[in-house]
Amino acid sequence: MHALDNVIWNALTTSQAHFSEGRELARKFPADVTSLGALLPPTHEAYDSLAGLLRKGVATGLFLEAPPQVPDGLTVVVTLPLLQMTYENRKRAPLTPALPGDGLIELTESDVPEMMALAELTKPGPFGRRTRELGTYLGIRRSGTLVAMAGERLRLPGFTEVSAVCTHPDHVGHGYAGTLITALVEQIRNRSEVPFLHVREDNTRAIGLYERLGFRKRLRAHLAVVRRSQ
Repeated sequence: MHALDNVIWNALTTSQAHFSEGRELARKFPADVTSLGALLPPTHEAYDSLAGLLRKGVATGLFLEAPPQVPDGLTVVVTLPLLQMTYENRKRAPLTPALPGDGLIELTESDVPEMMALAELTKPGPFGRRTRELGTYLGIRRSGTLVAMAGERLRLPGFTEVSAVCTHPDHVGHGYAGTLITALVEQIRNRSEVPFLHVREDNTRAIGLYERLGFRKRLRAHLAVVRRSQ
């Protein structure tokens, strides 16, 4: 099995094991880091183990090979097709283009309130108060306001995920997403790691951008958000 096939599990049992909450068959990140979890494998026993990690009404997101078949005690909130893409450009990533004004910055703890507000507005995926702890997050400010960001989420030996790519609706069309992704790709490749990302299959605009930047579709999966109901 490829390391990216059960990527959340493999992150939680290797490079990000210090974040792991879980048991033998189910693990998850702390809710304030990210609402992602994983099963090994997606059996009823594993789902029961996951339910034991969740408080009633609390949901977690899973990346699965097929739509979920959950036992009593869990409810499927939503499921949708998801693409996993890996960076396969044989050449070095181009230098990040210069930006006028405030430029490209590394986001810190003091930026978290603005990061969460931008994520809430643009919905790039689960984003919590401690998500920034997963890796480097970069941002672009205009007139002092955070208008775009992207960062590193899942990490496992040899691979790092680019995530939370988002731009304020009032500032789209300036190439900010491409600039941020390019900078992160450079950083990840400088560590001799392979960048990868996940995107909804129906987000054709984002997929087109990622392909122009050198990412290629690797596999089709299912994002399933499940919630403890008992």
